[in-house]
Amino acid sequence: QVQLVESGGGLVQAGGSLRLSCAASGRTFSSLAMGWFRQAPGKERAVVARISRSGGSTAYADSVKGRFTISRDNTKNTVYLQMNSLKPEDTAVYYCAAVQGISTTIPQRYDYWGQGTQVTVSS
Repeated sequence: QVQLVESGGGLVQAGGSLRLSCAASGRTFSSLAMGWFRQAPGKERAVVARISRSGGSTAYADSVKGRFTISRDNTKNTVYLQMNSLKPEDTAVYYCAAVQGISTTIPQRYDYWGQGTQVTVSS
């Protein structure tokens, strides 16, 4: 089993920045590919960014490219999401997720999920 705990959400004005963290425990972190997802009210959960087990490969949703950066520190069992130039449309609950093997954009393929952290961007 893997436990994931997100932190770092909050309220920020448009144009501001936040850094989300997701701490993992319970399994060798470096064996897990990681993803950040978000879900806004009335919308489906969608991938924001994902990162390979080593951190050498990353991918982003078109809506966040150039503004968000995913990274990981395997010595700290933590994955991060740096969010810059935030927009009101980024408002959502953000979740980190872990999958054994290769990361994917499909939420159903992830094995473990955190509880989520709220990000609210005011205009």
